[in-house]
Amino acid sequence: MTTRRRWGLAAVVVAIYAFLLAPFVVLALSSLSGGEAYYISFPPRGLSTRWYLAIPASYLRSFAVSVAIGVASALAAGLLGVAAALGIVRGRYRRKELLKAFFRAPLQIPLVVSGVVFLQFYYVLFGLTGVRLLESFTGLLLAHVFISLPFVVGTVCAVLEKFDRRLEEAAYSLGASRWTTFRRVTLPVIRPGVFAGMLYAFIVSFGNVPVSLFLVGPRLTTLPVDLFYSMEYDFNPSILALSTLVVVFSVLTILLLQRLMGMDVLVRAGAKE
Repeated sequence: MTTRRRWGLAAVVVAIYAFLLAPFVVLALSSLSGGEAYYISFPPRGLSTRWYLAIPASYLRSFAVSVAIGVASALAAGLLGVAAALGIVRGRYRRKELLKAFFRAPLQIPLVVSGVVFLQFYYVLFGLTGVRLLESFTGLLLAHVFISLPFVVGTVCAVLEKFDRRLEEAAYSLGASRWTTFRRVTLPVIRPGVFAGMLYAFIVSFGNVPVSLFLVGPRLTTLPVDLFYSMEYDFNPSILALSTLVVVFSVLTILLLQRLMGMDVLVRAGAKE
């Protein structure tokens, strides 16, 4: 490769990185705007942390709800997704692709439609049984598991299809039970796919607006919905400060997972979906 082509490639890479990072740089600098005015200016006339100190407590509560829903939906999708993937890959029946398509269906349905479906279902369920799932943690969790489950199923299926079954057969021949074989042999091998799917499930759940918008209310709301309403009806500059903190939280979470679990392996497993 000639020097000119090398420099050209480097310029393209820098341009792509600049395009991806520019919005976050603008967000971070805007959140530090100083001055006395109750508005955001860019470039900022001065630097101040006052918008961070002015973040309303309601945002912190909705942030806690979003994290709790995200973690719970990731765990639930992980358990259900592993079971479903084992059934799809290991099952002895025809037309496995139809079953895969069934579990991928939530990805093909617009999220707004999924929100309407769950809203109507919860209304009907309340009318028939008196069970109230609207504006409840359980109702929101069920909807988020529905939209995040395909990510776990897809990544775990991709890993299981390349799994060497002779490892399990060797464990059986040494007297290991099915549960011991799964726990000591199968699970360590498929773990990258499981964690990759659970990570995607958490991200989808944490940042979801279209589905949550139909299911939350004054008693229970998530951070993305809270920010959506604030931007639409009562813009508060502290929204930018909170958004910056959310970006930092997301980056730190990914870096922590990369250090603890090897995110490079997780990303490769997820790319096989």
